[in-house]
Formats: sequence, C-alpha cells, structure tokens
Amino acid sequence: MQQKILVKVPMHCDKCRTKALKIAAAAHGVSKVSIEGADKDHIEVIGDGVDSVCLTRLLRKKLRSATIVKVEEVKEAKADTKEEKPTPPVQCISSASYCAPQCPSMYYGVVCEYPEPNNCSIM
Repeated sequence: MQQKILVKVPMHCDKCRTKALKIAAAAHGVSKVSIEGADKDHIEVIGDGVDSVCLTRLLRKKLRSATIVKVEEVKEAKADTKEEKPTPPVQCISSASYCAPQCPSMYYGVVCEYPEPNNCSIM
C-alpha cells in the first residue's frame, strides 16, 4: 500500500531544504521525495510502508520542528481500469510425503529417558 505523507518543516534556506530532503529520502520504504507549498515549507514523501511518526521524529531531531499535515493512500489509475479474473482454488493432493495447508497439523512430543548416573568413587 503506497501512501503519501505531507510534513510541514520550516526551511528558510537551500541548505535546510537539502538537509530535509536527505533525511526524508533515507527513511525506510521511501520511493519519492519532493518539496511542495507556496513558501516551499512542505515535504511530500511517497512510499510503501513509510512510518510517518518515525519520519517526523527524524526531521524534528535534525531540524528542530516538523508537523504531519496529511497522510493519505495513493490510488493507481491502472489498477482501477483493469479487472482481474478470479483464479480457481488449489486442489488438495493427498500423498504420503505431502501435506496441504488445509490438512490439520499434528503435534507429537519426544520423551527421553536418561540412564541413572554412575556412582563414581573419584570426587
């Protein structure tokens, strides 16, 4: 699930913008980072499985201030126009060496008996 995160970060110079973009791009799951807004004070992050709270925490740690404005799911236009055909269900094949996922799982315990300790006279 791709999501789009919009974070407001006060950036007053190009050095701050570059620093914010590097921090956002290094986050886990990010595929696209851009600067948005009229004052160029919003960072738009698009990615799969991006943690918005963790991203904001990283930006706050380096740039002292960051606020989550919006988090929304990105919808793809190609997926809406295509209709997928349902696939037929997988048949369960029973054999001695194969157990299908529908088969009940079996649990067994192993009991080990230890021999009695030797009576050693050296101690």
